[in-house]
Amino acid sequence: MPAKSPIFPGPRTARGAVLAVLLSNADQTGAEPLRGRVTLAAIVKTLKRKYHWPIETASFPSNTADGRAAWATVYSLPPEVIADAMDAGDRNWINSRST
Repeated sequence: MPAKSPIFPGPRTARGAVLAVLLSNADQTGAEPLRGRVTLAAIVKTLKRKYHWPIETASFPSNTADGRAAWATVYSLPPEVIADAMDAGDRNWINSRST
């Protein structure tokens, strides 16, 4: 079965904000939970499953400020996906986020 084409979420949504960071070729490394109910991991999961974005994850051990061990996760999009998105209208979508 062929892969589905990525879909852009609403530009002014939390999903849109996370996708905008990923499309800027920056790593999405963390975000405060939105209104105490939605985590970055949940947003990324939705972008992957519902919107078909091939977001890559990399997790690694890290230390917290109080010395405890924890896992950190970095989210990113492959460069070719970013390039394809730019060709498919990403510039217009990014511009619609600021208007």
